[in-house]
Amino acid sequence: MTWLTTLKQDAPAELPAGLSPSSPGLVIPSQVNGHSSGPNAHGGELREDLQEFLGQDTPLHLLDDLTKVNPVTLETEFAKGTFASVLRCLQARYMADTFYTNAGCTLVALNPFKPVPQLYLPELMKEYHAAPQPQKLKPHIFTVGEQTYRNVKSLIEPVNQSIVVSGESGAGKTWTSRSLMKFYAVVAASPTSWESHKIAERIEQRILNSNPVMEAFGNACTLRNNNSSRFGKFIQLQLNRAQQMTGAAVQTYLLEKTRVACQASSERNFHIFYQICKGASVEERLQWHLPEGATFSWLPNPERTLEEDCFEVTREAMLHLGIDTPTQNNIFKVLAGLLHLGNVRFADSSDEAQPCQLMDDAKCEGKGLYSHTQGANIEDPLLETLQIRTIRAGRQQQVFRKPCSQAECDTRRDCLAKLVYARLFDWLVSVINSSICAEPNSWTTFIGLLDVYGFESFPDNSLEQLCINYANEKLQQHFVAHYLRAQQEEYTVEGLEWSFVNYQDNQTCLDLIEGSPISICSLINELQTRIESALAGSPCLGHNKLSREPSFIVVHYAGPVRYYTAGLVEKNKDPIPPELTRLLQQSQDPLLKVLFPTEEKSQEEPSSQSRTPVLTVVSKFKASLEQLLQVLHGTTPHYIRCIKPNSQGQAQTFLLEEVLSQLEACGLVETIHISAAGFPIRVSHQNFAERYGLLRRLHPHTSPGPYSPFPDEGHSGWSPHAKEAMLQPLLQDILHTLPALTQAATPGDPAEAMPASVHCGKTKVFMTDSTLELLERGRAQVLEQCARCIQGGWRRYRHRKQERQRQAAVLIQAAIRSWLTRRHIQRLHTAATVIKRAWQKWRIRMAFLASKELDDVEEKHLFQAPCSLSSFPLPQAQTRLLGAIIRLWPLGLVLANAAMGVRGFQRKLVVWACLQLPTSSPSSYTIQTIQEQAGVASIRALPQTVRRTLPVVLSAEVVLAPLAAYLPWHAAVTASSLQPGPKLRSKMQPH
Repeated sequence: MTWLTTLKQDAPAELPAGLSPSSPGLVIPSQVNGHSSGPNAHGGELREDLQEFLGQDTPLHLLDDLTKVNPVTLETEFAKGTFASVLRCLQARYMADTFYTNAGCTLVALNPFKPVPQLYLPELMKEYHAAPQPQKLKPHIFTVGEQTYRNVKSLIEPVNQSIVVSGESGAGKTWTSRSLMKFYAVVAASPTSWESHKIAERIEQRILNSNPVMEAFGNACTLRNNNSSRFGKFIQLQLNRAQQMTGAAVQTYLLEKTRVACQASSERNFHIFYQICKGASVEERLQWHLPEGATFSWLPNPERTLEEDCFEVTREAMLHLGIDTPTQNNIFKVLAGLLHLGNVRFADSSDEAQPCQLMDDAKCEGKGLYSHTQGANIEDPLLETLQIRTIRAGRQQQVFRKPCSQAECDTRRDCLAKLVYARLFDWLVSVINSSICAEPNSWTTFIGLLDVYGFESFPDNSLEQLCINYANEKLQQHFVAHYLRAQQEEYTVEGLEWSFVNYQDNQTCLDLIEGSPISICSLINELQTRIESALAGSPCLGHNKLSREPSFIVVHYAGPVRYYTAGLVEKNKDPIPPELTRLLQQSQDPLLKVLFPTEEKSQEEPSSQSRTPVLTVVSKFKASLEQLLQVLHGTTPHYIRCIKPNSQGQAQTFLLEEVLSQLEACGLVETIHISAAGFPIRVSHQNFAERYGLLRRLHPHTSPGPYSPFPDEGHSGWSPHAKEAMLQPLLQDILHTLPALTQAATPGDPAEAMPASVHCGKTKVFMTDSTLELLERGRAQVLEQCARCIQGGWRRYRHRKQERQRQAAVLIQAAIRSWLTRRHIQRLHTAATVIKRAWQKWRIRMAFLASKELDDVEEKHLFQAPCSLSSFPLPQAQTRLLGAIIRLWPLGLVLANAAMGVRGFQRKLVVWACLQLPTSSPSSYTIQTIQEQAGVASIRALPQTVRRTLPVVLSAEVVLAPLAAYLPWHAAVTASSLQPGPKLRSKMQPH
């Protein structure tokens, strides 16, 4: 460990900025207040090429994966160099508030020991969920969560996923599991309807509310952790076919029920006891007989106030889970009764035939206990049950009553408390499952979160620590079998040249604990001498001859642990006196009646015919652990290793020895070595050819050959060997494209024909992440070229189609315009023809009527003296008026018969302007007919020119008749003698 000591002495006080080209050996340059103190005792100059290599090294706090950390030295063995580099990298990242680091297939999570809410915001969860490649983002537990969710969401073959969260007590396992549950509640809820949204919200809320309830009843403050889980749990998040969370199920393992009656120094009982004492109201305290200032022997260190002592959060969570207020009051009454039970103490009796009596200060506590736990005053039966033991013996099962000693009374008292609390905890778990578990036909896959207690080694270790460490051994073996051993064995089977990495296999320790036919589990009820004599040949079993107390030592993968045999046999048998069970079954309390149904038989009352062995604590725990591992083997596991930087729980404090022991315990260095030297990406030949066969497009000179990238098509009867033979040329062509891809990625360096980062096995292609990224980049390049070709062809097709559509639209528009124009002209022509015919018809008719009436008019005798036509010429104004009438008669016709058009004053102005009438008063004009002037009796006697003019004048008067209403001088005009006869007027009436 000299190298670690040197590392400690030279550890930087500030954040290391990377390696200096002159860094000697494996040790960090000594820094004091941020300044380098020069080379150390290792001395020696490195080669120039190695100095250049190390000088270009990335700063340690920027390395997201520990597999990229260089050993930094060639003189020391790999393990020491890797340990030093890994420690320096983790320390640098921890000091830079970067708490998550990849280590191959494992995520290392450092406990920050301070609130970092920005790391667990819902927005950050959605960012990791929406990222195309979450592994490209910074390492986070959300990366692992998103990877498991996408694996379940795979449409090809959905496989159940599991996340194993391991680490020492206080390393942050509970917080990690809680954050992962919140992540799944956010990303696995995407309902489409409002009803589905409400249902999903209710399920998520219940799943999240199960955490504070289980932590209140199952977690406690220990020497290493203020919120240590004193039980193991496997949470199964159930997803439907749409990958929406429909429910969950919780399975618990080995509750540390002995903590109810026995707490180590400086430790506390379960959180719920402190919550009811600190958070209950005055009325509730009086109801539960918890007066202010009362002290309880089973409630040590009540003055310590923790974040977990929040009573209202627990009560609200219980309400959301369906536990109503009356049921909660019954639960808290029972818990208060257990606190009073802890104050019951017995005095040793001088007479062995007489039972032990209660101490004076414990009598009042006994009275309070009876009213809490029994619902009736049965003080004598309870006291008698604790003081007197009932024994059945003989074939007739005769009952004998034997007084118990003081130690036996205390044991029976503790057994009663442990029995009630264990039943209460199991009942709460069943209530939680009934509230959050979905119907079996409503979910198809699940994601499992395993949060178990970490490896424990205390000065005084007993059965609980043995079971806890046994569970950690099994999980470590699962990791070793799944990753370390299986990966290297696969390399050998595939024919790869691989030198095996030595790793710590804990199978020997498991054989010692659970092996057949002889193991600690099978001999745990025997004496210590029997264990040491039968298992003396095991290398994992040790003993300390100098120890005064009987004990044995087990060399675990995380280190040796001494277990004391005192009380180990009794704890394993966990005897429950049948009279205690019968007494609780007679209780009138509604909660106790549920916890202890009357039809239940005690395990201490086997039938006379059946001799079935009684289940012990170890046997039940072993069976449940085997069932758990069977579930894990059916899933794709993912690992999160929680590391505790220091045991004091201080932020920004990184103790190298403690971190090193945890790295050694979880086999992290071996994991890093295998991940760095191995090939984490493995693809079958068929899938590799199907996905990357298009890379040959980058090099047309490679002969395509007669084979197909899909040999299964049309050749289902071929043997696997024939298929592999068909694929080999294609695989070689694909792999030959890698040098060109490498040269394109890093121009200037000639690439080799076959990069060392990829190997073609017998059935699979093995490669590293960098090679996979190179292949994906080349595939994306080919797909981009194909996409450009497709886009070019599509754009060309779309342009041609649009051009044809445009030309067709132009032709259609021209045809429609031509048709509309012809139809309009036809309508105008038809209208003009109709008007023309009507006008001609009307003119002929008017001329005919005028001629007919003029022929029949009688001659009138005028009083004026006869005179010739030429002797009375018309005034100039009248002549102009008569000319306007003759010229503009169509205007009057149009204005008089128009339905719409010029109206009102505008019409008058138009008429006025068109006629060019004089502004003087028209009343001074007198219009006389030629008949009156000449005194002619018949029109035929008139000259021919006058006969032709007269109908026109008469027609003009008819035309101007509608205009008279708009002209102020119409009276003078109409008063003239230009009046038609009665027949003509009757014909001219409007119809």
